[in-house]
Amino acid sequence: MKLLAFSDLHRDRRAAERLVQMAEEADVVIGAGDFAIMHKGLETTIEALSAIAVPAVLVPGNAETDIELWQACASWKSAQVLHGQAREVAGVQFFGLGGGVPPTPFPWSFDLSEDEAAAKLESCPEDAVLVVHSPPKGYVDEAHGHHLGSEAVLAVIERRQPVLAVCGHIHQCWGREAAIGTTPVVNVGPDGRFFEI
Repeated sequence: MKLLAFSDLHRDRRAAERLVQMAEEADVVIGAGDFAIMHKGLETTIEALSAIAVPAVLVPGNAETDIELWQACASWKSAQVLHGQAREVAGVQFFGLGGGVPPTPFPWSFDLSEDEAAAKLESCPEDAVLVVHSPPKGYVDEAHGHHLGSEAVLAVIERRQPVLAVCGHIHQCWGREAAIGTTPVVNVGPDGRFFEI
């Protein structure tokens, strides 16, 4: 299966249109959150992306809520929004969790505490493709000399060993990759990246 994954479009319509073209070569498209900027521009970004015809798995970032993303994707027939849920697509399990974990300092941000995230991640199946907005603590999560990732995301990767974990959120780490056990972990960023699983 060929995956196209991206994150953090932040209302960049030109990037969205480029991803639509790239998606013609993919079996499944993954959007790892932050389609909007501070809850603004979500609908127009999703409208551009909705030209993607292959199955798409999306999680909310911290710039939009899960409810806002579900509403924006209502007419995008091939899209599935996951926030603490698993879905099977073409025989492969995908599990998604959005939001900023741990909470950011921004008052507008859609965040979860580590405990809230851990509770939602509990149902992640083994060997799934894990789609999270926030990176795991200590991996592809460094900004200004600090590791800003999530302990809960790290723990579920260590415990369930997904076949792939994709994230975004920390812009300074776009394009970086790491491994936790057998799991490749990639902070994908807005340019889009292909994976074979």
